[in-house]
Amino acid sequence: MKRFAFDFENELINLESEIDRLKSIKQLSKEDSRKLEELEKIYSEVYRKTYSNLTPWNRVQLARHPYRPTSLFYINRLFKGLQEIKADRRYPDDLSLVCFIGEYKGKKTAIAGIEKGADSRERQKRRFGMPLPEGYYKFIRLLEIAEQLKIPVITFVDTPGAYPGIEAEEKGQALAIARSIQKMLFVKVPTVSFVIGEGGSGGAIALACADRIYVLENAYYSVISPEGCASILFHDEKRAPEAAELLKLTADDLFKLKLIHGIVKEPLGSAYRHPEETLRNIDKTLENALQEISSKDVEQLLKERHQFFINIDRNINNLVK
Repeated sequence: MKRFAFDFENELINLESEIDRLKSIKQLSKEDSRKLEELEKIYSEVYRKTYSNLTPWNRVQLARHPYRPTSLFYINRLFKGLQEIKADRRYPDDLSLVCFIGEYKGKKTAIAGIEKGADSRERQKRRFGMPLPEGYYKFIRLLEIAEQLKIPVITFVDTPGAYPGIEAEEKGQALAIARSIQKMLFVKVPTVSFVIGEGGSGGAIALACADRIYVLENAYYSVISPEGCASILFHDEKRAPEAAELLKLTADDLFKLKLIHGIVKEPLGSAYRHPEETLRNIDKTLENALQEISSKDVEQLLKERHQFFINIDRNINNLVK
């Protein structure tokens, strides 16, 4: 079966196909056995080189990989007793943004995630993880419930951006995002956000104005996509790899710029090859974050949250100067 691969993975995928072919042979000749052994050694070296020298554009590609674990993968494994929160009666339910009340380590928790879908049919239903205004209003409702119950909020972000269609604009997309950001900034409970894939513009920020913001090693978080940036700056979308360098959108860059609180490591080969290990890394990070912030009183929590975002503004202004 032909595997999906980006250009920088082609050599690796070709080696995997040949190794699988040889392994499928019931009785290998001595020559094929030697060939298999040699290919496996070559494969190990190519694998290491491929994923140890990733460019920002390579990381953007991995963030978009169709086999990369989605929000529901992590939500269904990290939390127990999930009860889904649906839209109110004003709008139909937005499947691209899912909300739950569940338990984490025995404690009640509110959970939200932007969900792309695990296959092509589901991705179409969920608009490839691009929420409509009703999705953001559903999330605001979840934040209000969390405040009433005095429980922490955990969010998972994976979106190229909020849905850009006429339908969304007619319903007030910008206002919905602004209200979501406002509510996250002032919600009186601990909040933790993970950017697990794409973190595109305001559509991502709406779920990521948290007390602790973490970005997976091969995810990205940016005000604009590399393609969009390349179209504006260079009038050439093909220069997206160059734009990805300029945007400083990788987890390493974001952490150095103090735009996030930490990086969640991915195993060599990225989350799509090692989802369970990535899950364990998120679990450990989340547990530590909640232990750190849950002991703070509301006044201190809000003060530190607001100060973090004020500092971002100052840091950016200093960079511009």
